[in-house]
Amino acid sequence: MNICVFLSAADLDERYTRPAREFAKLIGKGGHTLVWGGSNVGLMKVVADGVEEAGGRLVGVSVEFLANKTRPGADEMVIAPDLAERKKLLLEKADAVVIMVGGTGTLDEATEILELKKHGRTHKPVVLLNTAGFYDGLREQFRRMEDEGFLPRPLADLVFFAEEPVGAMAYLEEQTGTR
Repeated sequence: MNICVFLSAADLDERYTRPAREFAKLIGKGGHTLVWGGSNVGLMKVVADGVEEAGGRLVGVSVEFLANKTRPGADEMVIAPDLAERKKLLLEKADAVVIMVGGTGTLDEATEILELKKHGRTHKPVVLLNTAGFYDGLREQFRRMEDEGFLPRPLADLVFFAEEPVGAMAYLEEQTGTR
């Protein structure tokens, strides 16, 4: 399975890096491929390191203005001209999507895939890994959108919230039949 992970490139503390490392090991040990933003810094590096150490493949999709931060030695690295093309390529290469902790870029990527699912433009499973309760507020906002009629499909059809890496991987494998 090609698993696209949207996440931060920031250097973060252990409460965020530990679960990210755990999920990365599950990707690698499961024989899966990480599809990610290609950066070799911060949390992106933590996940790429974990996948590589556990025997998984690395497929990066960076963008021209960040090309100097790409990971050397990735199995595949594509440089997109802009962020919109980067998102498009990341999603094209993925069988499933996991959203980890991140800032505005991660939120942009998350809402893009959910919007595509909402309109039936993709059926790929999407997991939001709610590490340390990071996305509690977003989950509440999504529930409000659902309750007040802003979502034409049930929230559960769009995204699965996982509190731990093992639950995220179990959901993806079940949804894609890759157990």
